[in-house]
Amino acid sequence: MTSMVVTANGNDSKKFKGEDKMDGAPSRVLHIRKLPGEVTETEVIALGLPFGKVTNILMLKGKNQAFLELATEEAAITMVNYYSAVTPHLRNQPIYIQYSNHKELKTDNTLNQRAQAVLQAVTAVQTASTPLSGTTVSESAVTPAQSPVLRIIIDNMYYPVTLDVLHQIFSKFGAVLKIITFTKNNQFQALLQYGDPVNAQQAKLALDGQNIYNACCTLRIDFSKLVNLNVKYNNDKSRDYTRPDLPSGDGQPALDPAIAAAFAKETSLLAVPGALSPLAIPNAAAAAAAAAAGRVGMPGVSAGGNTVLLVSNLNEEMVTPQSLFTLFGVYGDVQRVKILYNKKDSALIQMADGNQSQLAMNHLNGQKMYGKIIRVTLSKHQTVQLPREGLDDQGLTKDFGNSPLHRFKKPGSKNFQNIFPPSATLHLSNIPRDHKMALLQMATVEEAIQALIDLHNYNLGENHHLRVSFSKSTI
Repeated sequence: MTSMVVTANGNDSKKFKGEDKMDGAPSRVLHIRKLPGEVTETEVIALGLPFGKVTNILMLKGKNQAFLELATEEAAITMVNYYSAVTPHLRNQPIYIQYSNHKELKTDNTLNQRAQAVLQAVTAVQTASTPLSGTTVSESAVTPAQSPVLRIIIDNMYYPVTLDVLHQIFSKFGAVLKIITFTKNNQFQALLQYGDPVNAQQAKLALDGQNIYNACCTLRIDFSKLVNLNVKYNNDKSRDYTRPDLPSGDGQPALDPAIAAAFAKETSLLAVPGALSPLAIPNAAAAAAAAAAGRVGMPGVSAGGNTVLLVSNLNEEMVTPQSLFTLFGVYGDVQRVKILYNKKDSALIQMADGNQSQLAMNHLNGQKMYGKIIRVTLSKHQTVQLPREGLDDQGLTKDFGNSPLHRFKKPGSKNFQNIFPPSATLHLSNIPRDHKMALLQMATVEEAIQALIDLHNYNLGENHHLRVSFSKSTI
């Protein structure tokens, strides 16, 4: 195969017609199109960093295009495959990535000086985090403070936090590529990698010091010195979302020894002064995390696992099987509900599958329902028993198996994409007017939960039943 070499000089824009075809043969040079006008070299390089070493870049400013060269063809293939599933965005604008016809980039160094400086800086950060001697680097270069990798420590961990919970929280700030979780010094910790340092920066600003659940599980977030995570297995401890083909490793330690060593250095500096020591029993947390093993939407991962949830600390004066069906039905198709006869502040709820019970637990544990903070855990029961024929259990057990109100019956229903944590903003749909949807802002999340229970499936006349969900937007 003949190797095509590209040379860029003063008239590079004329030479590079941007003629690359969408379905070209793999190449370690990638052609990036539809870039926002003001985008910098650093931002383009950051697209490639998670996949391997970036060896060259050429920006065609006038054409809003760029060529990016990776060290290996394998890295380029992984990058193209990943971004064909997850559209990359720079400055909130979708961009397009394909293989170039060119096999390598030869750039005129005087012309491309700035890009070379940025690349040098990035490479230095990637290899050793050492300052570059005698090199002046443009301010937009990636410095260790702006790694795409965050180190997350969770304080006050009264409830287990799973890898999937972290993925869900941090995905609000951009595509999460990789996560590694582990316990160190009896604390649950994680490394989480974005495609772009900008996303890491936004997530750190928004989430550092926040609680995942009411009054517990406090996030402590720092930039890691690592700029790329090497994930070997996809399981409940580690996940590479760019490589769904990785083996599960059967509980092998997910941490690469080199990363572990770098980590030991880094975390020794990290005692958070004045932080409450976590009360979680690490073994219980690990067991719960293992029970949660990889059940959220990973291709090829079975949605087995426990379908029955135990919900406790309910307001026994107010709660009914119907209200639990409505609230838990936001996260899955509730099959049966049983309020316990001799402990009416507790209930068993059977979901359609383990994935749904996991989602409901992650989203509803620690939320307020009828004025009380509810606790949601996985039950040891495999099913919820119905009362024997002719036995009156005061309406405490209800079978919803044939309910027409299930949100997730249809495979591939768009409801699967609209699952959000409880929020103060509700999304109303199926309204019998021209505007079929509305957003409703409540004062608190608790009021929104109450409104959802009261209003979902409310009959608006003419057989229009109101649909209520939590929204990811605020008004």
